[in-house]
Amino acid sequence: MHEIIRSNDVVLLSFAESLMRDAGIASMIADQSMSILEGSLGMLQRRLLVDSDCIDQARRILTDAGLGAELRDPEA
Repeated sequence: MHEIIRSNDVVLLSFAESLMRDAGIASMIADQSMSILEGSLGMLQRRLLVDSDCIDQARRILTDAGLGAELRDPEA
């Protein structure tokens, strides 16, 4: 799995995860349980991870959906 988006915006992450599901790309939101530790303040970012074999396709889908500015640097 490869990190493609890091954000504390749960709506953005839900939308991106939905796009991945619709495209048949394996993905998951990591660090969701961390909100318990932080007291649900939304300070800790969650990460959208996608299957390593589908990174380019996932980036293209997210860019086409207007989320290009949210994408992590592919070298990071």
